[in-house]
Amino acid sequence: MVKIKLTKGELKKQRDNLRQFQRYLPTLQLKKQQLQMEILRWGSLLEEKMLAEKDRKAAVLSWAGLLAEPGISLSSWIAPREVVTGSRNVAGVDIPVFERAEFAGVEYDLFLTPPWVDAAIDLLRELVSLREEIRITQRAIEILRHELRITTQRVNLFERVKIPEAEDAIRRIKIYVGDQMANAVGRSKIAKRKIETLLAFEVAG
Repeated sequence: MVKIKLTKGELKKQRDNLRQFQRYLPTLQLKKQQLQMEILRWGSLLEEKMLAEKDRKAAVLSWAGLLAEPGISLSSWIAPREVVTGSRNVAGVDIPVFERAEFAGVEYDLFLTPPWVDAAIDLLRELVSLREEIRITQRAIEILRHELRITTQRVNLFERVKIPEAEDAIRRIKIYVGDQMANAVGRSKIAKRKIETLLAFEVAG
């Protein structure tokens, strides 16, 4: 238990603290709910993208044997030149958002290259883009979960520590101040009786 001063000044301070905690707590609770909802939403989006990646991968595997042909190498054409991301503010937190993957232009000899290469490049680029989107979405979820942990800790701190401590401090100070006032009244009555007795004695004398 935090040591407190048993004074009227401290009583005002603790009451002000309690009002501040009680005013701030609903904001934290709302943020916690928003983060939980956003994590679920982004989790659903991630599942959707992972299913799409699985479909694209199955499509690639269906003709992957063609990639083994001599002289065929698509790696330089399917590696992203740049992954463009944006930023979105979700429940007060900035998270990365996938926009697109940019690839270098494709140049090859139309007479020496098999006709299926164009379709292969498009499909593989879709797969690579999906993987980049999945990676960035996973990062966004990590950021939201981290913020949720911090917000939950703050909610618990207010609910379980700060507010109960302030309420207990107020109760203890009020009891102490009340006792002091009662004692002061008692001492005042005793002093008054002594004065009255003394005056009565002098008058009688």
